Parts: sequence; structure tokens; C-alpha cells
Amino acid sequence: MLRCRSGPPGISKRKWGIGMTAIAETAASAYLEGVFAPINTEIDAECTVTGELPNDLAGVFVRNGSNPMFPPKGRYHWFDGDGMLHALHFENGRATYRNRCVRTQALAAECAAGEALWTGINERPDFSQPGGPFKDTANTDLVFHAGRLLALWWLGGPCYQVALPSLETVGEYDFGGTLSTGLTAHPKLDPETGELMVFDYSVLPPYLTYSVMSADGRMVHHTDIDLPGPRLLHDLAITERHTIFLDFPLMWDPELLARGKTKVTFRDDIPARFGILGRHAEGEAIKWFEAESCYMYHTINAWESGDEVVLVGCRIENPLADRPDHETVPRIDVLRLEPYLHEWRFNLVTGAVRERALDDVMTEFPRMNNARLGRPTRYAYSPRIAEQPTLLFDGFVKYDTESGAGTSYGYGDRRFGGETVFAPRVGATTEDDGYVLTFVTEAGTGASEAIVVDAQRVEDGPIARIEIPQRVPIGYHAWWVGAADLDAQRLTP
Repeated sequence: MLRCRSGPPGISKRKWGIGMTAIAETAASAYLEGVFAPINTEIDAECTVTGELPNDLAGVFVRNGSNPMFPPKGRYHWFDGDGMLHALHFENGRATYRNRCVRTQALAAECAAGEALWTGINERPDFSQPGGPFKDTANTDLVFHAGRLLALWWLGGPCYQVALPSLETVGEYDFGGTLSTGLTAHPKLDPETGELMVFDYSVLPPYLTYSVMSADGRMVHHTDIDLPGPRLLHDLAITERHTIFLDFPLMWDPELLARGKTKVTFRDDIPARFGILGRHAEGEAIKWFEAESCYMYHTINAWESGDEVVLVGCRIENPLADRPDHETVPRIDVLRLEPYLHEWRFNLVTGAVRERALDDVMTEFPRMNNARLGRPTRYAYSPRIAEQPTLLFDGFVKYDTESGAGTSYGYGDRRFGGETVFAPRVGATTEDDGYVLTFVTEAGTGASEAIVVDAQRVEDGPIARIEIPQRVPIGYHAWWVGAADLDAQRLTP
């Protein structure tokens, strides 16, 4: 379904044989318009830089996102679109941009048919579809593990390996045939052992499964986690010795689910539960802690402190928009995005739970220095939510998660960014010695750039701006693959 055409000098361009106008006309959604509108070109380009790229910034910054390649079948939800990767390769003070679709089996089937085959999560699920009622788009997250960049889907399914820096899809990856379950977004990579902690969830028992993948890409531990019923889970956290599971009362309505219908409900009369399990322990050994009812899409980090496990993330009091709303709180259909930086402390000896709000600014999609994951850290880089009806970020906050104090950088009027990544400076020795990177797109014009900010001087703004020769739609999650990992890449099973 891809065809080639020539582009401007220095730019190699490929275009899908479909029109984005048809998509916008077929399914009205704010997440198909403006800075969210999908694009239908794949390009390679040497980029113009304003400022100076530091020589100690070496590797690939890559971001995933939702980009439907065919007019949606039914009502569109932002989470439905096909996965598209946008990346910048930094080498010797130069930056090369490219973008590619993740060529999943579902997308291949739709290309063969010339139209969308799956409805999205806003429609009644069709359980007769091969591979399940929802289309596995691999559009949500990325992780670099065992020499492979993997694209992941929030509802859980097979993951797809992508080559770097080309972004071409290698194919489905099943960890050498050792993983028989699906794999959802937001696994956690231990930077010291190289182990990857993953989970999957289902509307049927077992509702939650947990696996540990070794540093060489093989499953070495698998167990079921007992839940009272199906949940809509999104993330987990790790410490040096434990894995933390999040059992929040956001779920498919049980009565409707029994009749083959999906409607999200939130039970604020049910407490939030946090399950802490030894990394290689069996599921029945999990220890549950209860806290005030809430939801959380994304954790930042967790670590052990004496008898306690500390967890920091973005807490939402009520994730549904089925109550009086305000224009300053964004929505994604029935979801209401009002998250705040929060800390929980779980005492493994007494069972006590302490929690506290750390800030009153709405932030989400938080990132940190991945080289410190699971160990005590101070800093997080959290995109700041704009006062818009859709989920947009108008800057980011560098947080000190011990105190909640933050230093902000704003992108400017009608300019919106995505998730940041932290790229350690080559040879870095301290936690915040490195750079913060993100894509930024201007509403109205669609002009896009990537910015590079010194993480130790966030208030100074970008030290370099990288012009992107096409619009980069607002997307989801990103990953930094350093030069050493890039050199160690493995493209074989």
C-alpha cells in the first residue's frame, strides 16, 4: 500500500495512497483535527538546527502515537489509531528525522482490504474478528530491551520489533517463543539487571498476569495475580526487589460486559489497591495495601526506603467525565484528565499507608532518568496540561519529587508538546546531567520542531531547536536509545 514520490532536496518521502481529508469527514472527533490530525507521509530528512547540538548527545529519540491510516469504522477514539513512530537520530552534532507506521498484522489486513476492518473502543466489540475484537495497533509505548526496540499497545497484545534508526518494522516479537500471553504498554526495565517486568490483563480470568523477561530476552518467571474482576489497568512500578501492581476501580461495566457491551465505569466507593510482590515470587504471595479511591495512568518511580516502599505518580481523583465539567480540564470522550503529582508510602512490616499530594499543577506523561528506575531519585520531567478541552501540553515541569517543588518551561502561545524524554549526557555521573527532549507543534500552522533543553538549566529554555520538515501530530510515549544501546542492537530473534 506504500508508494514512493520525490520530495524536496535532502528529503526522501513515501506517501500512503489514502487521504486524510476523508478521515476527518468520516468520523468527527477533536482528536482527528488540528495538531492531532493524522498524516500520510513517511519521510527521511537531514534537519536544520537553530542553536547548537551538543556532541555529547548521541542516540535516537523516538516517539509513538495514534495515526489512523484509513477512515475509522464508527465513532473514533484517540486510542484507536494505527501506531506511527517519529524519531530523531543524533550523531556528531547532527540530527536526522524520520517517521514510519508500525506495520502490524491488523494494518496489513486493512491494507489488503483497502479500508478499516475493526471498530474502535467507542463501538460494540466484534468478537468474530481474527485476533480479537479490538485492533492491535502497537500505538502506545516503546521500550528498548535485550537489544530490541519494541512497540506496545495499551490493551495488550503481541509487541512489534522496530529497527533503528530506520524505524522499519521487523515483525512480531515473542521473546524467543517464551511468552504466550499478550504484553501491554508500560513494562518496566531494570537498568542494572536488564530484566523487563511485564503484565497483561483480560476481561476473562486470569484478569492479570505478570512475567519477568531476562536480560537476554527470555521469560524466566510467570504468574497470575488474583483480582476481584476485570480492570482497566495501565501501568506498574518496580523497586530493586519488588513489583507494584495497581488495582483501581476503573472497569468495564460488569453487567454490560456480560451482554457483550463495553462501557467504562468508575466505582469511587471502592478503595484503590496497591499490590507489592517480590520480583520473582508467585502471585499468591502478593501483599495488598488500600488507599483512597483514585486512578493513575502513569507512575514515575518507586524505591525501597527502610521498611517502606515509596511510589510517586500522577493521581486522578475521578477519571470519568460523568459529572459537571470545566473547560480547563481536558477530556478524551468519557475520560476526564485531571492528574496531580502524588506520593504513597507502604510499610511492608505494619501494613500502614501514607499518602500526600506534592503539587496542584496538572501534569501527566511523566518521565525520569531511566538509568535510575527502581532506585531512589529526585527528579521527574512532567508535561504540563494546558487549559484546553483536549489533552495538550503547553510546557513541562522539572520536579523535585522529594518536596514537590518544580521549575517550568513553557512552549509559547498555541504551541503544544508531547512526552519528554531524558537523554543522559555521554559520560554523565549525576541524575540530572543530561538533556530533555520533546516534539513541539504549533496550532494553526502545524509547524513542528524538536527542542533540546539542558536538564540542569530548564528555566533557560532550549539550547537547540530542530526544524521538522512536516507536521508531527500530538502523540503518546517516547524512549531514548543511547548510542551504546544502538550499537548493541539485535535484529534477529
